[in-house]
Amino acid sequence: MTNRRSFLKRASALTLGALFMDGMASKANAAEKNVMAGGPIGLQTYSLGRELSADVPAGLKKIKESGYSYLELAGYRNGNIGQISMADYKKMANDAGLEIISSHLNPTTRDYSRSNFEEIKDFWKKATEDHVKLGVKYMVQPGLPNCNKEEDAQFVGEVFNAAGEITKQAGIQFGYHNHNFEFNRLLPGGTEAISFANRNYRPPQGQPMPKTTEEIFIESTDPSKVIFELDVYWTVMGGQDPVEWINKYADRIQMLHIKDRLILGDSGMMNFEKIFQAFYSRPNRQYFFVEIEDTNSGIQFSRIKASADYLNSRGFVK
Repeated sequence: MTNRRSFLKRASALTLGALFMDGMASKANAAEKNVMAGGPIGLQTYSLGRELSADVPAGLKKIKESGYSYLELAGYRNGNIGQISMADYKKMANDAGLEIISSHLNPTTRDYSRSNFEEIKDFWKKATEDHVKLGVKYMVQPGLPNCNKEEDAQFVGEVFNAAGEITKQAGIQFGYHNHNFEFNRLLPGGTEAISFANRNYRPPQGQPMPKTTEEIFIESTDPSKVIFELDVYWTVMGGQDPVEWINKYADRIQMLHIKDRLILGDSGMMNFEKIFQAFYSRPNRQYFFVEIEDTNSGIQFSRIKASADYLNSRGFVK
């Protein structure tokens, strides 16, 4: 027989149980919101390799579902991105809810000289005409021209200025993206770069430390024509601190590649919190793009999803 006391005990138990379940649901909802919180994230499509090129429309939708809002493309050649025309690629991206912000592309030569200066400029003229169809804001060169001495890098800066003038006339900003070799040091009149891996190098007494290739590029280019996209992982691999570079060249470094050995955060070697703090504090900062190497893994989509979740769950992205 149910009396008042037993009824109240049962009612209390039911209430506590309901409160417990509500609390668990709230925590789950909060965790889910935490993963999906934060500002927009960009992706460099090189990260996906054949996993994207096998079915671009479906792959672009999957990128959106993985937590990305905008793209930097790779694979420009002869008026196409891969095998797809610029106009068609833009439509596919728009249909997936993605904005194309930037594109990586290189001239066909790494040997820059007075004799092929006009040929290199012709490449950028044609590439700019093609990229207008994409509506990109940036065209970025990710390949290092051959540089053995300081004068080589200074001439490359001259070529970059010319490329930047060409893209600027079309309303597109020219940029350069580093790897680790840009942190080699170059001597005036030298015959060979001093490797970034040579941590024990010291100049002869009374002589200054030679500048890195990246420093020479920055100092040899016009800020109104050339910006820099700092790849934070390759900067670390070059023996440098990306936070120091972001702070030192705040007016020139407008974009970042956010990268780790593989999935963001897994190695523990990248101080992404400090990197994002420095980046967001800079008045000229624009965009960042997640990029993941090892593009033949067959699991790149899972890696880009895990990387977006990592950034949002840590609150790095505003």
